[in-house]
Amino acid sequence: MYRLKKNFLLVTFALIGMGWSTVSAQEPDRTNKILSYASVIDGDTVPLVHLKPVFIVRKWALLTDKEIRKNQKLIRNVKKVLPYAKEARKRLQELEKEMAGMSPKKQKEYVKQVEQEVLDDFYEDLEKLTFSQGKVLLKLVDRETGNTSYALVADLRGKFRASFYNTFARMFGFNMKERYDPKNNKDDNLLERVVRSVELGKI
Repeated sequence: MYRLKKNFLLVTFALIGMGWSTVSAQEPDRTNKILSYASVIDGDTVPLVHLKPVFIVRKWALLTDKEIRKNQKLIRNVKKVLPYAKEARKRLQELEKEMAGMSPKKQKEYVKQVEQEVLDDFYEDLEKLTFSQGKVLLKLVDRETGNTSYALVADLRGKFRASFYNTFARMFGFNMKERYDPKNNKDDNLLERVVRSVELGKI
């Protein structure tokens, strides 16, 4: 049963994947010129400076020292799986872009191809996840993509397939239809505060 749980988690993640984006290396500019982004406003060229994101955390209080000590396991789990959830969001966006304009038949073929590619990329890493890490990952996939795992599978592979996966998920304590709701769910609220504390480098 543990192996089935692992396979379920791997396939669920694979269904929202896309191929790694490749960035070609560029030769450094060896001139004395300084290149910068700019925008022309009313005839004037104004330099553009890309700043780091600014987080407003008043609504979501960061963890206290006492909470950090109390929730070490959850913190470790979030740090472990958060990169996968963010990669899931990135790949889903790329997948939707690539599938735009494809016929339904071509979409199905493409999804199967991408599913295998993602399994090849992530199988070894995801198979090492613990049960609790898998549950956190599914929650964070919902957080990052705005969709439950059930909805993602249903959209990409059909409702029958999604229901099939959800049946197995419940055997291991998962519920693919459960929404991530930090405003109304105590456990999700704590998870959100942990994520934000990690994103801000506070823990």
